[in-house]
Amino acid sequence: MKTTTPPTKSKEILRKWYVVDVKDKVLGRAAVEIALKLMGKSKPYFVRNLDCGDHVVVINARYVAVTGKKEKDKLYTRYSGYPGGLKAKALWQVRQENPGEIVRHAVWGMLPKNKLRDRLITRLYVFAETDHPYSTKVSQSAAGK
Repeated sequence: MKTTTPPTKSKEILRKWYVVDVKDKVLGRAAVEIALKLMGKSKPYFVRNLDCGDHVVVINARYVAVTGKKEKDKLYTRYSGYPGGLKAKALWQVRQENPGEIVRHAVWGMLPKNKLRDRLITRLYVFAETDHPYSTKVSQSAAGK
């Protein structure tokens, strides 16, 4: 007799809230941890075609660590499509203006390049310091473990 695993349905997906403190953590290693939680890969009912992930609140994004000379050499670029429309900023400039963008950009690159990517990134909440408005949801999720 052959038994098969039943397919996962959208109604069966449970979402938890996690807090990740990235203070003094290496950016790439923290981004991998966050991306896996956003995708829900640790869940037993994970399937690639459904959004099975959890909510992730990242705190202390201002204090994330990078190795080597990336602080001054790493560039974040964007292009408008027009001649002369290439804009570039170094990591230290982005850290001053919008430190959450450093973590968001790294996690964005770790997510799968498919139609679910936009939906997955909406459950990422990045804050430069330790204060965030989701503390009640995180504590309720931790109590439900």
